[in-house]
Amino acid sequence: MTIFQKIIDREIPADIVFEDDRVLAFRDIEPQAPVHVLVIPKKPLASVASASAEDRDLLGHLLLVAQHVATREGVADGGFRIVTNIGQDGGQAVEHLHLHVLGGRAMSWPPG
Repeated sequence: MTIFQKIIDREIPADIVFEDDRVLAFRDIEPQAPVHVLVIPKKPLASVASASAEDRDLLGHLLLVAQHVATREGVADGGFRIVTNIGQDGGQAVEHLHLHVLGGRAMSWPPG
């Protein structure tokens, strides 16, 4: 069981900013920007690489929730970044699909 599943199950506390029947969004405990929220599916998917065609609606919903979070957090107008890391070489630290919503400062490219 991942730390994110424990947050979904309320075994570990989190600063939740959005929740519905499919998705949970909460503040990152080590923020890399003034706004840093993680958006995760309640369905246990390791990453985008493990998603299937049946997950199409869920993946779209994750992106729409990320947009909603950016708007609620006040960073949508100035711009924000949505990131997902896939696998060890991609920088994924938790094997549960998650989107990072980052904003509140200018972002550079490449990210590093």
